[in-house]
Amino acid sequence: MAAEIIKGKPIADKIREEITAEVEDLKKKGVNPKLAVLLVGDDPGSVWYAKSKVKIGEKLGIFVDLKTMDADTDQETVLKTIQGWNEDKDVHGILVELPLPKHLSKEAVMESITPKKDVDGVHPVNRGYLLGGQEHLALVPATPQSCITLAERAGINFRGKRVTLVGRGDTVGRPLASLLIKRDATITVCHTKTVDLAAECRRGEIVVAAAGRAGLVTKEMISPGTVVIDAGVNEVGDGKYVGDVAPDVAEVAGALTPVPGGVGSLTTTIIMNNLLKAIKLQGLA
Repeated sequence: MAAEIIKGKPIADKIREEITAEVEDLKKKGVNPKLAVLLVGDDPGSVWYAKSKVKIGEKLGIFVDLKTMDADTDQETVLKTIQGWNEDKDVHGILVELPLPKHLSKEAVMESITPKKDVDGVHPVNRGYLLGGQEHLALVPATPQSCITLAERAGINFRGKRVTLVGRGDTVGRPLASLLIKRDATITVCHTKTVDLAAECRRGEIVVAAAGRAGLVTKEMISPGTVVIDAGVNEVGDGKYVGDVAPDVAEVAGALTPVPGGVGSLTTTIIMNNLLKAIKLQGLA
């Protein structure tokens, strides 16, 4: 039996309806949600993501202030811009598109964002809250949160389940591990040094692929009926993207999130939801 395909768009559409309603309530209270986005350079992926945030913001009633800078902009200018947004009470969220040009310090730039405005969840304070099980105080990175939201909204319960997480990166794997622990999952974190990855995956009732390697998880690695969440995004040429999970996994999995059309289709919506959470954390709602 072919896997149930858990598509992201219907879930994203429902969340956007909720966001729109909340934005309307905020505006009635005199709060006009505003997200400041900084784009340094002209990386094609970053340009696309930045522009998509502007478009989605318009649909949701959220003003997205996109500021672009040349690739050779110095770090002092970048930090000064962020500091201005930190101090601006009308700016409720700040996001810096990655990757940054190599001469800029990613750590210095991310750490310069006020934690309660850090809608991308990259500041060490937000990471610390997440690691400490204080998710309610944290702004959570979009992709890990999208994995959780997509699954939970599709009726998947992590509590007590054996979850094999393939990937330990700072962007997805590590924060996702904390989110899964918070939900009482029994998790195994796998990585490039894992011995017999296939065996570890077969033990999982839920497998989450977040390693950034196209087709890493294959049909032979998945037990029948397993829920498979694919958080990978890998460019394979001609503007085509695939996940970390091979297509034939759909033949044995019980449920599967597709790429494209799965986890990734929620991320910008989650950013906007994080903006509303940031407003609450700032005591404005």
